[in-house]
Amino acid sequence: MVGVGRGTREANVRTVRTGRTARAAAGALLAVAVLIGCGAGAGGSPGPGGPSGGATAGATAGTPGSSGLPAPSASPSRDPAAERLVTVTRTGGFAGRTVVLTVRGDGSWTRTSGTAQPGAGQLPPSGLEALRSALRAADLPRLPADARADPPVYDGFAYEFAYDGSTVSSDEGSLTPGLRKVLAALPGF
Repeated sequence: MVGVGRGTREANVRTVRTGRTARAAAGALLAVAVLIGCGAGAGGSPGPGGPSGGATAGATAGTPGSSGLPAPSASPSRDPAAERLVTVTRTGGFAGRTVVLTVRGDGSWTRTSGTAQPGAGQLPPSGLEALRSALRAADLPRLPADARADPPVYDGFAYEFAYDGSTVSSDEGSLTPGLRKVLAALPGF
């Protein structure tokens, strides 16, 4: 009776090991399939127009231009208009809420809050230029990273500005005139 239980246990261990190996192999095959599907593997399926794929003479499989498609650039190109221009986070106040406002380079903006309904919109070109001008004039890299009023303003707002690689935190009582202009140029919180 002991031998039967032991044999069953060894068979179960083999089954578990085999299952793990099968899952690892399936994962590896999936990764290879994804890479080939993305064109990263050499010798993948021919491009449009058969094996030549409209490639120039002398091109080999896996080289840029071999599929007849334009060669990818060395680094992905980013659309500066879609990138973040500025993010301002406002916390505190009597209710202690946090609101995050992000404006992208094209003037589109989103506002998120843990309790309020989110908002979105588009700054007009003149409003976007006013915001860009206010951000340049505020000169965030030269401001202290953290400015707090002494004594602190209880139930007041605190702001964090993230712009062009610089982050500045300030409470309401310590906002510089430049940061106040940035706030004035933003869509409302």
